[in-house]
Amino acid sequence: MRQFLILCVLFSCNYAIGQGQIEFVEYDLSNGLHVILHQKKKNPIVAVTMLYHVGSKNEDPKRTGFAHFFEHLLFEGSENILRGEYAKYVQNAGGTYNANTSADRTFYYELLPSNQLELGLWLESERLMHAKIDDEGIKTQREVVKEERRQRVDNTPYGSILEEVLKRAYKKHPYQWTTIGSLSHLNSAKKEEFINFYKTFYVPNNATLSIAGDIDIDKTKKLIEQYFGEIDRGVGDIPRPSIVEPEMDKEVKGSVNDNIFLPAVVHAFKIPEQGSDDFYAVEMLGNLLSSGKSSRIYRAVVEQQEKAVQVQVIPLSFEDPGLALTFSIASRGTNVDDLNDAIDAEYAKVRNELVSEREFQKLKNEIENRKLSSMNSVAGIAEALANYHTYFGDANLVNSEIERYMKVTREDLKRVANKYFIESNRVRLFYLPN
Repeated sequence: MRQFLILCVLFSCNYAIGQGQIEFVEYDLSNGLHVILHQKKKNPIVAVTMLYHVGSKNEDPKRTGFAHFFEHLLFEGSENILRGEYAKYVQNAGGTYNANTSADRTFYYELLPSNQLELGLWLESERLMHAKIDDEGIKTQREVVKEERRQRVDNTPYGSILEEVLKRAYKKHPYQWTTIGSLSHLNSAKKEEFINFYKTFYVPNNATLSIAGDIDIDKTKKLIEQYFGEIDRGVGDIPRPSIVEPEMDKEVKGSVNDNIFLPAVVHAFKIPEQGSDDFYAVEMLGNLLSSGKSSRIYRAVVEQQEKAVQVQVIPLSFEDPGLALTFSIASRGTNVDDLNDAIDAEYAKVRNELVSEREFQKLKNEIENRKLSSMNSVAGIAEALANYHTYFGDANLVNSEIERYMKVTREDLKRVANKYFIESNRVRLFYLPN
């Protein structure tokens, strides 16, 4: 019961929206580890997070899936944590933990009662300094990844969308494969290759330790120095892909047969990298078109024309140029060409007409509310601080990035619609029942 109550506190401790600036302290250890600390004493919880600037785009094309594989592997234990004991430490303390991998980063976190801060620091320092990479762990996690792929991709209707889109949208850039990568690559890899990946990317100078919650800043600094200060800096530069994907000059079309009952239409438009001048207008336009039941495409093709039963937006905001992806499932009796034409008509409207003042204000309100809501928890704040530092070198964007959205004008939406939301800049896929 005690653990249940603590978990309830962990997940229900939200900040009220609009409480002002998020104050934080940041600094570097001598080994290059970047540290960000945010104190919030409202509730007795703390989020200990570690972001490694390594994702699927950092992988060898012949060894894809390594970043995601390590997300799993590094819960196996360490020289001082027995296999399977990592979870017990966190759960016995009344906390929870998880991790995720993207094309650009790998992120780990523990949510703990604030008197267990030192436990979180120890666990993350063990992952960074003493990770266990042995044959048994590699074999175990290979099977875990295989099962994950079966559940999320192979045996899920429309589950291959990202794979099918990415390999068509990118011909040179490593965004062309998904984070789960190739199972044959993982099966072929030797233990030495995994160890080399760990020693290259899991180093202090490629990581950001972000902590938010009920902490004492000075005491936390001392603990961080105690657990992380003596870890050696990585040797050599961190490999970063420098490949620039050529611009598209014509629409890439394709069709995929799948075990589905209803066909689907997928559109993926090339968009600029996150944080660039056009990015904010493009993201807002994508939300206007296909995010939620109030979006234009949903209202038009689902509610009014009844040509689709579902419209979903899958944002792929990357460190390098990414994609705005829209996925629409056709209603019974509607063919994909008709659904495609109906969606294209909505793109044409934003290219030819200014969004109304009322609709534009509603869009701005939705963007602002979503950005503020993402800062409602200590975990959300810690993650945002780490992201902003890693991607933009400016953690204070946690407070100021919303201004970039608010500067977007109706004319900007029309301009980016004519620049990015055009046929020659997209991948179009039809998903068809077998």
